[in-house]
Amino acid sequence: MIYDEVSIEPTTASFQAAAKFAVEGRFDGYVSIGGGSVMDTCKAANLYATHPAEFMSYVNAPIGGGQKVPGPVKPHIACPTTSGTGSETTGIAIFNLTDINAKTGIISRRLIPTVALIDPNVALSLPRNVVAACGFDCMSHALESITARPWPRRLNPVRGVSRPVSQGANPFSDALAAEALRGVGRYLVRAVNDNSDVEARTEMMYAAMLAGIAFNAAGCHLPHGLSYAVSGLVRDFHLPGYPDGKTLVPHGMAVVLNNPSVWRYTAACCPERHVHGATCLDGDTRDVKPGDATEAGEALAGRVIELMRAVGIPNGLSDLGFRAGDVDALAAGAEPQWRVIRNAPKDVSRDDLKTLFGAAMKYW
Repeated sequence: MIYDEVSIEPTTASFQAAAKFAVEGRFDGYVSIGGGSVMDTCKAANLYATHPAEFMSYVNAPIGGGQKVPGPVKPHIACPTTSGTGSETTGIAIFNLTDINAKTGIISRRLIPTVALIDPNVALSLPRNVVAACGFDCMSHALESITARPWPRRLNPVRGVSRPVSQGANPFSDALAAEALRGVGRYLVRAVNDNSDVEARTEMMYAAMLAGIAFNAAGCHLPHGLSYAVSGLVRDFHLPGYPDGKTLVPHGMAVVLNNPSVWRYTAACCPERHVHGATCLDGDTRDVKPGDATEAGEALAGRVIELMRAVGIPNGLSDLGFRAGDVDALAAGAEPQWRVIRNAPKDVSRDDLKTLFGAAMKYW
């Protein structure tokens, strides 16, 4: 049986509808063919059909109950058709929780697809704006993995399946994230500007997969934590290449619009890792003074801005319709996302969140 009613940028209702379909179908396994929205919806449907519970039970705490998935789910073959989310490699399912107008999700090792089948040819027909948004999601996954709170500083007291999926920056995730960034630096602009560039679209699919594995192991932090409030609170924005008649900020765009602001803020914690990220993205870091946090943050923020401008990403949150008066609401929407925010290399207060959103309003 085929389920084709997945919502782009899933919502509470769309997850629940897919779960109802899966419960009634009593399926032995699942195949998801699509982008992150499709794969995440399939993960959620599989979970609720296999281990029925109240919807909010499995949703990340403190927003939801944070209940552990009690056992294996049915086999899931994930077939990505976009090059960014890496959802084919992760145990994470993200959706917009309508009650609070912010994104949250479900996370468990049990949700990692059984098999991922990746064919770059299916991405050749993607509209340029979709390639750009997805590509920046991939980039941010990798940058957040490299700059996340180091694993020795993470509080990980339990073992086995109860241990958190994301462990903080670690040598395994570092290697994969760096290789993903090299791919983004070389191929993102080419992939966006020419849909016949098979090499570029292929390399972006590969980078997305690597970054997915990296952030599943290390975890994301502030750019994703801030993005969920942006996606939930935007009032009237539409990007060509996405469905008409629906206010929607593509996930990767919501993420990258916070990137430069965040990198200038976090560079003091690990300037060498920020410079490393900029270098992997093919940025010019030859004149950056070793250990200089301001220069490190600017090197990475500046390279991200160069890439944003090269593919036509909006100039900060103000281009989405946000204003200075929205900063309080954005900070309030981001604050409950402590699953990712606490993975940042430094502790973050409500005032810090307001400062970050304010600095993300305009970049050039």
